[in-house]
Amino acid sequence: MRLTPLAILGTAITLAACAVGPDYRRPPVAVPEAFRAAAAPADGPSFGDQSWTDVYTDPALRELVAAALRGNPDLLAAVARVDQARAILGETRLALLPTVDVQAGVSRSKSSADVLLPGAARLRNSEEVAGTLAFEVDLWGRLRRATEAARATLLSTDYARRTVQSALVASVASGYFTLVSLDAQLEITRRTVGTREKFVELTRAQHERGYATGLDVATAESQAAVARANVPDLERRIAQTEDLLCGLIGDMPHPIARQHRGEGMPELPPAPPPGIPSQLLERRPDVRQAEEALHAANANVGVAKAALFPRISLTGLMGSLSSPLGSLFRAPTAEWSAAASAVQPLLDPQRSLYQVELADARKREALHQYEKAVQDAFREVADALVAYAKFGEFSLEQAKQVAALRRAEEIALARYRVGYASYFDVINADRDLFAAELALNQARANDLIALVQLYQALGGGWE
Repeated sequence: MRLTPLAILGTAITLAACAVGPDYRRPPVAVPEAFRAAAAPADGPSFGDQSWTDVYTDPALRELVAAALRGNPDLLAAVARVDQARAILGETRLALLPTVDVQAGVSRSKSSADVLLPGAARLRNSEEVAGTLAFEVDLWGRLRRATEAARATLLSTDYARRTVQSALVASVASGYFTLVSLDAQLEITRRTVGTREKFVELTRAQHERGYATGLDVATAESQAAVARANVPDLERRIAQTEDLLCGLIGDMPHPIARQHRGEGMPELPPAPPPGIPSQLLERRPDVRQAEEALHAANANVGVAKAALFPRISLTGLMGSLSSPLGSLFRAPTAEWSAAASAVQPLLDPQRSLYQVELADARKREALHQYEKAVQDAFREVADALVAYAKFGEFSLEQAKQVAALRRAEEIALARYRVGYASYFDVINADRDLFAAELALNQARANDLIALVQLYQALGGGWE
């Protein structure tokens, strides 16, 4: 049967539509029906779907997060890596198109009279203009698989940027809540210092009247010194936390403005809904990053397998070459050529087979990394849910303890003034109250940080 040019073209197009190597399909993952430690059945939208501006309503915190998104060096470096991957994709896609070159030249030469034929001129001029077209016929899909891998790498790099952004938002929020907590602890400590210094004055007065001993005075002074010693330590931690936040926003160390000062702490929202577990695979940027890395590794297997087959190239040249000046582009000076070539390595085929094995091993590695990313995602959500719930329960009980100790201190101090309680009753009540107030403040900070961790674990903070 004779093949017409149209049939040959149709056959070439059909072959070009094929690509060796496996097509990518998302690997099956066993997703739980509900998150462990979830307060309610998973249904409806997730807490992670909310914008960080809706989750963090403190104006000062919003300004910090916005500044970090503008100036954090790690995030800016991640953006630069995305631009690099985009440039690599553009370069890779160009390989699918023909390359066209144009060359032009003018030359003048003089030959020796001893070698010239009779009547030939010693001076010669020549002009040349030619266009060259080269095209690799991608019969086995090597170039298309390479483009697929580059596109998946770009997406993976972009999801990596989103992962950095999500972690950055969480770090700024955690640092801010830690700073507010330290402010509250400093206020509690300063209030305690004032209370204990007044108690020192009271004890000295009691000692002068003979109702207290020198040991009582020394003990009171010691307790006041303990409280005063906490002040510079807390001031140090506050300054270092401010410096940390300055580093996150890409700025030099300076004081950080905050909405809450003193003993006040931001209010917690009700139990945030975790959402449907299967949606976590789409919402978590690190999981999507791992999946796109797997996609790229899968495409690279096709690139390696296509290298086992011959490379077929088409080249063509068309131009004009003229010896006398001014005759360029006339019909007699036209020239052209066309060629087709196939290159098949013969002496080192084993090297290509090793490249296939390497690409397949990298694909398996990427698969296991994707599976681990999914497992880590569900573990982090479960940890954050139980932390948010249990820290809340702890805070409630700690608040009850503080309220009871405040009553106990008031009673002990009143009884001590009239001589019905011992000095040590007052000291013990004051010491227990101070420790409980600091513990309550830390518990409330843990509540807020657990909320931040839950929001990040559910994939929030990168929109």
